[in-house]
Amino acid sequence: MTAGAGRQSSSHWGAFRARISGDDLAVTSHELDAQPSPLLGNLSGAYNHPARVLQPMVRRGWLADGPGPSSARGQDEFVRVDWPDLTAILATELERVITEYGNAAIFGGSYGWGSAGRFHHPQSQVHRFLNTIGGFTRSVNTYSTGASSVILPHVLGRDVNAVHGLTSWSVLAEHTTMILAFGGLPVKNMQVAPGGITRHRSEAALRQLIDNGTSIVVVSPVRTDCPDGRGVRWCPINPGTDVAMMLALAWVLITGHLHDTEFLNTRCTGYGQLQAYILGHTDGVRKDPAWAEGITGVAAGDICSLATQMAANRTFVSVTWSLQRAEHGEQPPWAAIALAAVLGQIGTPGGGFGHGYGSMGDVGLPKVSGQLPTLPQGDNPVDAFIPVARISDMLLNPGAPFSYNGGTYRYPHTRLVYWCGGNPFHHHQDIGRLRRAMAAPNTVVVHEPYWTATARHADIVVPSATFLERSDLGASRGDPCLIAMRQVCDPPGDVRTDYETFSELADALDVGSFFSEGDSEHAWLRRLYETWRSRSSSDGVDLPSFDGFWSAGHVELPSAPNDQVMLYDFVQDPENAPLRTPSGRIELTSATVSSFGYDDCPGHPSWLPPAAGPTDAHPLTLLASQPAHRLHSQLDMGATSQSSKIHGREPLLMHPDDAVARGITPGRVVLITSEQGSCLAGAVLSSDIKPGCVQLATGAWYDPLDPRDVDSPCRHGNVNTLTRDRGTSRLAQGCTGQLVSVEVRLYQERVPAVHAHRPPPGAHAPLPCERQVPHDF
Repeated sequence: MTAGAGRQSSSHWGAFRARISGDDLAVTSHELDAQPSPLLGNLSGAYNHPARVLQPMVRRGWLADGPGPSSARGQDEFVRVDWPDLTAILATELERVITEYGNAAIFGGSYGWGSAGRFHHPQSQVHRFLNTIGGFTRSVNTYSTGASSVILPHVLGRDVNAVHGLTSWSVLAEHTTMILAFGGLPVKNMQVAPGGITRHRSEAALRQLIDNGTSIVVVSPVRTDCPDGRGVRWCPINPGTDVAMMLALAWVLITGHLHDTEFLNTRCTGYGQLQAYILGHTDGVRKDPAWAEGITGVAAGDICSLATQMAANRTFVSVTWSLQRAEHGEQPPWAAIALAAVLGQIGTPGGGFGHGYGSMGDVGLPKVSGQLPTLPQGDNPVDAFIPVARISDMLLNPGAPFSYNGGTYRYPHTRLVYWCGGNPFHHHQDIGRLRRAMAAPNTVVVHEPYWTATARHADIVVPSATFLERSDLGASRGDPCLIAMRQVCDPPGDVRTDYETFSELADALDVGSFFSEGDSEHAWLRRLYETWRSRSSSDGVDLPSFDGFWSAGHVELPSAPNDQVMLYDFVQDPENAPLRTPSGRIELTSATVSSFGYDDCPGHPSWLPPAAGPTDAHPLTLLASQPAHRLHSQLDMGATSQSSKIHGREPLLMHPDDAVARGITPGRVVLITSEQGSCLAGAVLSSDIKPGCVQLATGAWYDPLDPRDVDSPCRHGNVNTLTRDRGTSRLAQGCTGQLVSVEVRLYQERVPAVHAHRPPPGAHAPLPCERQVPHDF
């Protein structure tokens, strides 16, 4: 193998430099990043890994029987085909589906995080391609913020994210004296951001807050959601009950005359209805601390004391994204806004409300001014859509009605799923149900670099190059650099970039000139950069030419001022800077939401008990958290991810008292069961989790004991074998994967080996002996 100089590239968890040495990849952090992420340690182990998809592959049963529903997906073997044959097969099947059923029968199932690059972003590539052939059924919103992205525009206005950005860390460090952090401020999540992070800054900003003496109260069932520091206090709470505590805090402020009536009357609408609900005038239930104690497990006296402290401080109420990934997930961010409004500090430097701090690395950082270089996706003439977390519902119930944000729609009859980027067997809930759903379409096409469970459940598997094997432009909305992502090595085997695949497929379908527009990948990079440069020049920003940028390796991006205060302009001058809500104010009660008539999402923040909680059969509450050792399920075979495993499987955090009652000791393999399914995990015992709760990270590659059985336990610890597949409410239909009731027992049988990172039958092939370092352009 040819040795090469260390080349810079970028990932969602940071910029880096890589060098090929023999059969190994050596990775070092980038000199621009003073706090590089340990997730870089996963890159070397994934290079030349046996789980790599090396050739175009087609499921044997699909080749033999033709398109149609099949329960063999996930257990059938694969057959290698040549690229010309694969292109012909794909073109023929796309033409058949469009001719017989129309373009709405194609579901374009890409779901983000595939690449930090702006051009090779898989979602942009597949959407651009499908739009050139007439469109597709799309998904809306994200698994991360599915509920928030629907409710917040009703409460704060349609432009809440674009115009009224979150308060900057720098402002919090200077002015905030108390943070009430529902869901915590987990530092592990600050390592990643879409489009990458060249300079990790959020953890340092949080540390500055703590060093400045800011009091931080973390409300969470898990102490590990707390940052370290002398002024940090842990308030253990029963999972999913944060809204009850928020309402009780508001009750103390209102009844103690610590609320800001002027703010509530002039900057908000609907406070009267909300107050009547909190005081118990509408339903006869006072939302006082004694009521909340019985729900949350937080002592009534502690709630009273905390409310008094909030009123005496410049207080910032923070809610992580995790809290809205549960049943009635619309309520936590809405109730937190109401609590901050009662306190009257919204729009003040260091006070008010924040959402997502500790959920991702670029939250609270200055945003890039203007638009980043972006591959145009074209126009989609197909109106059909689903909320992103409703894919199993769509595939299992074609034509069935569903509610969403005040409207009633019908699930399209999907005949072909085209997935490029993302892994639904990581993101989606109730994998047994997802496997049944994935058996329903005529054809499933997946572009993948590795043999993930999604690839194993496909009919046609297209080998896809990784970001190490292509050049690109790396940039993020909350990062100060545009970085030249230089190709580190050639793709192995018969692997191509998605752009090469779609270009050839577009040519076969006689739309090549519309998709590629006659440009090579390198020409597209130059074109995207120069278009962006020209637009920036019109805004008075002087940037180097593409050749100058590529030679330098990065360019500093113009950023918004680092002193953002959320809703500052509105609070200062509500008449001339109204919100884009029906009232122009913060909607503590929304007449629009109320008019929808949803009993699972009323017109104001409400405590709505979950439909399913702990039972005698499943007495523990499991929290499905983001992993600390990888991004989602990416590069699970890497050294950093593998270092966290217990006997090769995902670790389960459990309180010692719960473990002793079940005869479980540290390091033992346990079986976790729920109403939906089961999985194995390795026991880690700690008092850092509230008794009655357990925690298992997402992202372990799905590995069923018996691939023929859709309900077979996952031997590797994929938490979504356990979770429930239902929407947050009829309003948002968001993901509810954070909480599920489970039981945990010692696994008494012979512990099976983990096969998650082995290729499926028919896919075994040696890696090529040489992977060349390409010439730069």
